Amino acid sequence: MPDAGSAAAPADGTQPEEADRLRELLRSPAYQKALVFCALIGIPVSLLAFWFLAAVHQLEHALWTDLPSDLGWDTPPWWWPLPLLAIAGAAVALVVKNLPGGGGHIPAVGLQAPGHGASVLPGVVLAAFASLPLGATLGPEAPLIALGSGLALLFAQLVRAPVTPRSTPLLAAAGAASALPAIFGNPLIGAVILIEVAGVGGPQLFAVMLPALLASGIGSLVFTGFGRWTGLSTGSLSLDLTAPSPRIDAGDVLWAILMAVVIGFALHLIMNTGRLTALFVSKHTIARTTACALAAGACAAVYTLVTDRSPADVASSGQTTLGQLAQNPHSWGVGALIAVLLFKATAYALCLGSLRGGPIFPALFLGAAAGVLLAPLPGLGVVPGLAAGMAAAAAAALRLPVSSAVLVVVVMGSTAMTPVVLLSAVVAFVTVQLLPPGRAVPVPGKAAPPSDRAAAS
Repeated sequence: MPDAGSAAAPADGTQPEEADRLRELLRSPAYQKALVFCALIGIPVSLLAFWFLAAVHQLEHALWTDLPSDLGWDTPPWWWPLPLLAIAGAAVALVVKNLPGGGGHIPAVGLQAPGHGASVLPGVVLAAFASLPLGATLGPEAPLIALGSGLALLFAQLVRAPVTPRSTPLLAAAGAASALPAIFGNPLIGAVILIEVAGVGGPQLFAVMLPALLASGIGSLVFTGFGRWTGLSTGSLSLDLTAPSPRIDAGDVLWAILMAVVIGFALHLIMNTGRLTALFVSKHTIARTTACALAAGACAAVYTLVTDRSPADVASSGQTTLGQLAQNPHSWGVGALIAVLLFKATAYALCLGSLRGGPIFPALFLGAAAGVLLAPLPGLGVVPGLAAGMAAAAAAALRLPVSSAVLVVVVMGSTAMTPVVLLSAVVAFVTVQLLPPGRAVPVPGKAAPPSDRAAAS
């Protein structure tokens, strides 16, 4: 397997030199074989990822919809999350203590680059099935990355393909990329996430992309506003495929920046609390993991007693509830929004450190709920509030500003809010990076690093 890094020209190289290096790499028979092999691996990996997600979804539906209905309840009763999450905590703790890989990486540290071998797959799958369907306030994206990369490396071993230190990251990234579209519904999001998670370009990527994102958002606002004021048009490449979205005005921009700072600080606090939870459960793992999961269930139970809404609003990834909130935001009263923000944020922090899953979907829901809650502010609309809230929360939780912006634009189904999304993502990312780094989370069997700011970014 050729070294992809060899295609990069030295610092003083010219553009033609870089083009020649890239052309040389693409003409290499070894690299061409690697491309074909990665394409072939994507077929079984994506199929298994589909069935994994389908099984998780069906089990979640059976536990939270079918079973309560069979017992005579329209929605799960208030106490329903307590036994389910207690079981989840005990099961995940057993996986962490007894299986290689500890059930996958701890969600409180964000997403991690793919590359773990096939030996961790049993623990990842079991921990995901013990966490997600039973009510963990986490998403499935982190298990999917581990599943895809592990399966890719496993298939490479089964067909006796040459696996080297240089080819392993390529195969792992290809496997993870083929698994992620199953949950995001868009291959672009998975590819962008892997570019940032894998650290392609290192800190220089963020140093270049942050000004680019910020300038792009401001430039779009200037062009849009100046064109509206003058009535002139410069022409642009666009397709009008959706219903008209509300126009962005100065109030939306100002509130979006302020929201991004506040949401960034809040998500930083939640993620740091998740890290403290992870340190707490690192000792007396079974008892403390069960206790933390049970406490997350108690958050959902108290939320139902306070609001008379379903405990699944809190005890879930938030993917389904996010769609309901976006479609009918006025069905949530101010009290319900405040309650779901408080209780879901607490459950999220507990699950981030004790159970296994991904941090994306709960963060998106919290950002969306905050945007809807603040939408009545003068000059701020519901749609800009949703967009700014989700972008800020995702960027703060993941520390991946480009991926967060792309994800929210795709989720919104329209590019109309892109300037607000870019500004919010950049401001929230810079906010969390300027705050003190969180506590280092020890990996089972390894010493904790002195600081994990770089890993978190």
